[in-house]
Amino acid sequence: MSRTDRLTDEEIRKIYDFKNIAVVGMSRDPAKAAHFVPKYMIQRGYNIMPVNPSAVEILGRRTYSRVSDIKSQVDIVDVFRPSEDVYPVVEDSIKKLGIKVIWLQEGIQNSDAERIAQERNIDFVFNRCIMAEHIRLLNNNY
Repeated sequence: MSRTDRLTDEEIRKIYDFKNIAVVGMSRDPAKAAHFVPKYMIQRGYNIMPVNPSAVEILGRRTYSRVSDIKSQVDIVDVFRPSEDVYPVVEDSIKKLGIKVIWLQEGIQNSDAERIAQERNIDFVFNRCIMAEHIRLLNNNY
């Protein structure tokens, strides 16, 4: 599980220019990364859209059951789900036009999902934390 994508730091840095992020598996529990990571991104000016079918709202934001239910623009799909649950998430996400990046959090990878994203020219980041990379590459004080 130690494998990661082959994107360069410069390519990752450019991803942060996109501001609309659907967070699949976003949690209501402040102790979980799936809560404090998107909260960090909100505090940095990103538009976070929680995707969690078991919640009505998280951090004051309306939640969605699936990425394809979101009516507004989604640039990045950030996934906090087990590796084996990723393929259907990506399959649903690619129905939504305009997605530029699928980002799988640390410890998550799925080569079948990677293949279908890359077939559609969607950047595929995996086994990386979107917050940790933001801090590392953009020298943010956290």
